[in-house]
Amino acid sequence: MTEETCLANHFLIAMPSLEDGNFSRSVTFICEHDDNGALGITINRPSEFSLAEIFSQLQITTSNNEIKNQTVLSGGPVQTDRGFILHTPVGKWDSSLKVTDNIAVTTSQDIMQAIANGSGPDQSLLALGYAGWGPGQLEYEISENTWLNCPATEDILFNTPIESRWTAAAMLLGIDLQLLSNQTGHA
Repeated sequence: MTEETCLANHFLIAMPSLEDGNFSRSVTFICEHDDNGALGITINRPSEFSLAEIFSQLQITTSNNEIKNQTVLSGGPVQTDRGFILHTPVGKWDSSLKVTDNIAVTTSQDIMQAIANGSGPDQSLLALGYAGWGPGQLEYEISENTWLNCPATEDILFNTPIESRWTAAAMLLGIDLQLLSNQTGHA
């Protein structure tokens, strides 16, 4: 796979016609993409959990209400019992995958403890589960008009309200999703 065809650090934006319950109206941040497949975290699906509930399960305490009330996302249908923290800056956390020079995904508890005590990364989001694609599967889905894709931005990833991320990501391409047809096809 070449650098030009690699979709790591890209957003996958679900087309309006995508009706799969896991991905309808979703934006997924691609963390890894190579000849073996792709791994991404859906960034606009709130879960039923807050960070306080996850901290409680991990026996981590914090007095910071802003942190405790942070929404935990449903990152995708694979390993939904496992947490994935997207964060910037990269830092030196256990079990990290560097996506860019400034963004990483981490699965270790040390970063959760650091977030709780205020010494964590500058920006982060926690998702339970991830989205995964086998070899060639994502490329096929893109060719079938299931997804739009564009380079990711930290602003949408960390600062845009969850409910606005789908339309904001599409606007990076100059596309108003409300104006697209739900019908797919090839001219």
